[in-house]
Amino acid sequence: MDERLLLAMRDTLAHRGPDASGHVLKGNVGLGHRRLSIIDLSMGEQPMHNEDGSIWVIFNGEIYNFVELRRMLEGNGHVFSTKSDTEVLLHLYEEKGEQMLAELNGMFAFCIWDTKRKRLFLARDRAGKKPLFYSLVREAFVFGSEPKALLCCPWVGREVDPLSLSKYLTYEYIPAPNSIFRDIKKLPPGHYAVYDTETGGLMVHKYWDIPISDDAIALKSEQEYAEELVSRLRESVRIRLRSDVPVGIFLSGGIDSSAIVALASELNSSVKTFTIGFKEASFDESKYASAVARHFGTEHHHEVLDIKKSSSLLPEIAGVLDEPLGDASIIPTFLLSRFVAKEVKVALGGDGCDELFAGYPTFPALKLINYYNILPKEVRAVIHRLAAKLPVSHKNISFDFKVKQLLRGAGVSSEIMFFYWMGSFTDMEKRHLLAPKLLETVQNENTFEDALHYLKDSNLHKTLERILYLSFKCYLQDDILVKVDRASMANSLEVRAPFLDFQFVEFAAHLPTFYKLNRLTMKYLVKKAFSGMLPDSIRNRRKKGFGIPIAEWIHSDMRPLILEYLDEARIRREGFFNALYVKELIAEHLSFKKDNRKLLWTLLVFQMWKERWLER
Repeated sequence: MDERLLLAMRDTLAHRGPDASGHVLKGNVGLGHRRLSIIDLSMGEQPMHNEDGSIWVIFNGEIYNFVELRRMLEGNGHVFSTKSDTEVLLHLYEEKGEQMLAELNGMFAFCIWDTKRKRLFLARDRAGKKPLFYSLVREAFVFGSEPKALLCCPWVGREVDPLSLSKYLTYEYIPAPNSIFRDIKKLPPGHYAVYDTETGGLMVHKYWDIPISDDAIALKSEQEYAEELVSRLRESVRIRLRSDVPVGIFLSGGIDSSAIVALASELNSSVKTFTIGFKEASFDESKYASAVARHFGTEHHHEVLDIKKSSSLLPEIAGVLDEPLGDASIIPTFLLSRFVAKEVKVALGGDGCDELFAGYPTFPALKLINYYNILPKEVRAVIHRLAAKLPVSHKNISFDFKVKQLLRGAGVSSEIMFFYWMGSFTDMEKRHLLAPKLLETVQNENTFEDALHYLKDSNLHKTLERILYLSFKCYLQDDILVKVDRASMANSLEVRAPFLDFQFVEFAAHLPTFYKLNRLTMKYLVKKAFSGMLPDSIRNRRKKGFGIPIAEWIHSDMRPLILEYLDEARIRREGFFNALYVKELIAEHLSFKKDNRKLLWTLLVFQMWKERWLER
């Protein structure tokens, strides 16, 4: 390993750790680290080694139970020289080796270099809060928190993996273990890898999975479960408030983040909350966030997002996303993170509740579509014709958008239906979109191979349990958590998710599903649990999500970007897509014939990503 290359790789990640940097290079092994100082500000520098220098560690994230682990390790005779959670990893590895992962409660991606055993031990947290990419090309093993670090290596190619591109167009993200680049893989959440530095062998192992089951039965009363939910979540919030720097809370005004604020206010008399609002009324939730802040007396901060500010951010976001991500809510997440980072270095968020407790409208829609599917074929044909004639509205989750999205999933399995509803292009649409050569490469491949693989391993048979499992394994892990990680770390902000404490996740997974989706009531037990703690107007309000008015913006300030990056001549020259079909998508949207917001945004993000990361 060349030292200049090691430092170049390390410093591409300066945004993730602006406070300090370090590296170690011995023989053919080098480790580099950038630090965001949260715990033990003065003595937590990395890479960190044990007493005799035989074990080294670099670590991204937080070990929330490091206080308890340190106490146990000291009781076993280990001597600590810092107060950091990083040093706990060193001594825990000395104590338990690979079995250490069972003891960790946190969000993490780390590498331990065991010089005596001549191996690298890499691991990623159970839910995948922290990323870990790697490449094994020409007997050279390199890894990092983002692909941009690996792309510093001249032997790591930038060639697009065609099947990964096809998956991106459908999902709006690329499921692990693959990435958009042929030469780069993701270590999946809940997995660890061992690389032998002598033989060049790499082994990847799963150490945890969400333990959802088909046959969960109620062993307690509803009230007992509700009380346990609050108790477990309170403990999760408590240990995530551990920090040597100020902590804030992302507050949307929905039940997830409001529940976090309620519990944090019990534990801390001085709580800072942060909200992004929109000028477009159908997307704005700021009044609900302000109501929650007033109810709990938090120090509340509020900023309004407008199109001009958003447009100016897009090139910067394209630089952050070294893998395309078609979730448009990365814009407000990025702006919120930048806003919050002016005040604090750590924030709590409500991510994970929707996937654990059936919080998306797609879950009750799965029930409704069953009634539609039993209608006679002729009646369904009439409904399709009537839906096509509905006037197009570009407001947030408008009636015509909901009806047309619902019908997009008709006729396919419930699992694929979920991804069609949540994502962008169907397989049929991709046959029109993809250029002939690319279509020929992927047409015999299964876009949904990752989902089917997960379902096979899960051994689940009931529809709701299967969809809950997939929403966690795919949508949460490879979209939501990626979005939050990239947006926050680009602004040197750490975001912690109390709902994703693995003990809370296991509690939620073992609940009977009627405590999650009860008839058409989403997040049923969460709403029951916080009765009396949250105002009813917050607890029972409909989910809006962190959407942004992309459909309207395409008609206004974002229109020049769409026309530039999706220009017919440019698309034809680049050879990925059918230029005439893309032109048709734009024309339909601008004339209000169809709402193609998701399709156009997904294409725009890819084009901006390609310009930044391929055309160099």
